[in-house]
Amino acid sequence: MFIAYAVVAGLLALASLGSAFMAFTKNPQVVDNMTKVGVTEGALPWLATAKAAGALGLLAGLFAPLLGEAAAVGLVLYFAGAVISHLRVKDFELASAAVLTLIAAAALVLRIASA
Repeated sequence: MFIAYAVVAGLLALASLGSAFMAFTKNPQVVDNMTKVGVTEGALPWLATAKAAGALGLLAGLFAPLLGEAAAVGLVLYFAGAVISHLRVKDFELASAAVLTLIAAAALVLRIASA
């Protein structure tokens, strides 16, 4: 189970860090997508920091199981919040947020199972 966690956590960390980088650099596509669901441009650095912290926590979870679990919980909540934000404004372009929620949940289950 640990190898499965390492693979899933690594891929999710990569995706989260990439997404955080695009938010930090205020990529126009990210800004437009966030604005569509009601996120202000001023909140982007905070959300990007949360994603980056989650990604780093997943990687640290390779050595510290509780930190990996906490990071996975945080990312599940972050991406579930993204899904809810899309649904709240009736924006159904939420596949990436939904998939990332499921991957984060899988990382959580795998981290718990491998402890």
